[in-house]
Amino acid sequence: MKIVLCGSKKFIPKFFELQKELEERQFEVVVPREFIEDIPKKEASLIHFKEIDKEDVDALLIVNEDKNETKNYIGANGFAELAFGFYKGKTIYLLNDIYEPYSEELLAWEVIPLKGNIELI
Repeated sequence: MKIVLCGSKKFIPKFFELQKELEERQFEVVVPREFIEDIPKKEASLIHFKEIDKEDVDALLIVNEDKNETKNYIGANGFAELAFGFYKGKTIYLLNDIYEPYSEELLAWEVIPLKGNIELI
């Protein structure tokens, strides 16, 4: 299974932790290239959307950690990636629970909250 990790740059260490855990479970994992290379935001976004669009991608995992006082944070970039993944028919997982400001969309789009347990993938 191929899974694309999405979300805020604020959570970069968590991305690499998840990549390691998922690869140990034989997943093919895509991490945003801008986390590895210093490339302009526009180019990085286009590259990541192309990754999400690939036919061999089964799912997205949105890394929605707590940010400051905000529980299960999903920023603008993460929500854009999530919405595109929904449009392309990918299974969408949230690392944690539903982000309340987007709850209507997330529930309607049948996003799967893992509540911290990636073993559910």
